[in-house]
Amino acid sequence: MDFLTKLAISFLIGIMVGVEREHRGLEHEIFAGVRSYSITCITGMLVALVSESAGTGFVYVATFFFAAICSIITYSKIFLFKRIGITSPITLFFIFVMGVLVGYDYGLFAIVSSIVVSFLLIQKQPLHQFAGNLTKEELYNAVQFLAVAFILYPVMPEKQFFGLVNLRSAILIVILVSLISFLSYVLLRKFGTKRGMCYSGFLGGFINSEATTGALAGISKRAEEMTFPVLTGILLCNISMLIRNLVLAFIVDPTGQTTRFMLPSQLVLIIVSIAITLRHSKKFCQIGGGDLKIQSPFSLGQAFKFGIAFTLILIVGSFAYGVAGTAGIYITALGALFSSSGVIVSVTLLAVSGNISYEVAANTAVLASLVSTVNKILLSKISGSASLYSLSKNAFGFIAVTGAVALLLWNSM
Repeated sequence: MDFLTKLAISFLIGIMVGVEREHRGLEHEIFAGVRSYSITCITGMLVALVSESAGTGFVYVATFFFAAICSIITYSKIFLFKRIGITSPITLFFIFVMGVLVGYDYGLFAIVSSIVVSFLLIQKQPLHQFAGNLTKEELYNAVQFLAVAFILYPVMPEKQFFGLVNLRSAILIVILVSLISFLSYVLLRKFGTKRGMCYSGFLGGFINSEATTGALAGISKRAEEMTFPVLTGILLCNISMLIRNLVLAFIVDPTGQTTRFMLPSQLVLIIVSIAITLRHSKKFCQIGGGDLKIQSPFSLGQAFKFGIAFTLILIVGSFAYGVAGTAGIYITALGALFSSSGVIVSVTLLAVSGNISYEVAANTAVLASLVSTVNKILLSKISGSASLYSLSKNAFGFIAVTGAVALLLWNSM
């Protein structure tokens, strides 16, 4: 990387971050803007170049100098200007380090890191709102979960247990599934109940479709006039569950083989579900239903339950396949009465490990989606009103039958 290229990269990095800081200056006075950040980044790049002749000590002195400047800015901001916050001085020091990286031919690292930092700076208000919507218990659960996950994951050996379960891969899958669920959980907390039954149902389906269905169905038992809005919410919950199952299959099998075989039948289920949902008036989406009591997916208890569920299904499925062949694998789809995501993960892992074919894994995954769909009828019967049960029986029965026919036709081709 020649000098002019490094100069251009340093200049553009400084401009990219400096523009955001300059824009922030419209709200209040700032210590550094576009020029300061660009000059700082270019200085870091020059320091790295000069150090090749003057020695690494030159970099240490320059770094100490900029650290001192940032410390003075922090002191002035807090004690002289009576303003809390250290983002600007830390960002200024960060930009100097990015310049040094460019000077040492780590331009790609500097560019990617600067883009991430710029995104964090731009998203200040949304990130604050995101954190503000979490309770202390949820934050504790998230920190606890991530700490355990990222301590266990690096030290776990790449070793197959029982010839089926790679614990390191299993932990990674639990982390990814929990992240998807947790994001939906936060969105549900922020928007769901405020924007109505549709948001609550759709977001809840990504977290736990069974728990969401039970919670929504309970509303219809307390208030009979809520039956149609509740049904709309449960239908949307089922749609998000079907989408989530496709995503899970792709996460576990990045080659896309399982997802490819699932796609035709799963799409029929999704399209039919959407069509039935659209039959209901849009006004139902504006009706709120109170808070849905769903446990945070980042609690260790929830994470371990999911991990144990898909591990047990994986072991049972392998044993059933050895005893009854393909029929034994298909029977494991009944596990979707408790966790369709657990079934999806387990059969996809069996396919990836070569224990079963991708076609069998995909068929079982679709069957799990069908079982979970039919389960909405049972949950409506248990937790909901008689009128909700009657409507659910017709709606989800039609969806399940259509999906089953699509699965049979797809396999006969």
